[in-house]
Amino acid sequence: MQEGNLSNDSPVSCMSATWLVPQYCLLGLAEALTAIGQTEFFYTELPKSMSSITAALFGLGMAVSNLLSSIVLSIVTKPTSRRGKESWLSNNINKGHYDYYYWVLAIMSFINLLYFLLCSWAYGPCGEQVTKVRDTGNDSKGEETLSNRGINVKDARD
Repeated sequence: MQEGNLSNDSPVSCMSATWLVPQYCLLGLAEALTAIGQTEFFYTELPKSMSSITAALFGLGMAVSNLLSSIVLSIVTKPTSRRGKESWLSNNINKGHYDYYYWVLAIMSFINLLYFLLCSWAYGPCGEQVTKVRDTGNDSKGEETLSNRGINVKDARD
């Protein structure tokens, strides 16, 4: 706000900062739920002896994401400020085009969503068999052995 508005030299803007509250609430909620889900996934998929490595993997993932964020910021700033043009991420919010930058981030998020859906669809038991207990309804318990080759059902009577 040091540079003022484009049409007015006064540094006062009539727009309220509370317009950012919903976005930051959504961002905080998404980050919290991601952290919980990622930690739970690591703890359920890796052996107990590797629990400290799961915490390190979580920290490493956060560090890599912050690094990628800085790289994306640099990649966007350099081409948009060529030939004396004002960058999309200018110090003066009225001269910059933050909306274009957020569209780039939205497109990248959508591509990430598609990649996540592809990975979650392809994820499953790898070669090892998963055992699930089921109730057959007549005071006997059945055991299903699931594998990627088919389903074999074993009945175990009590």
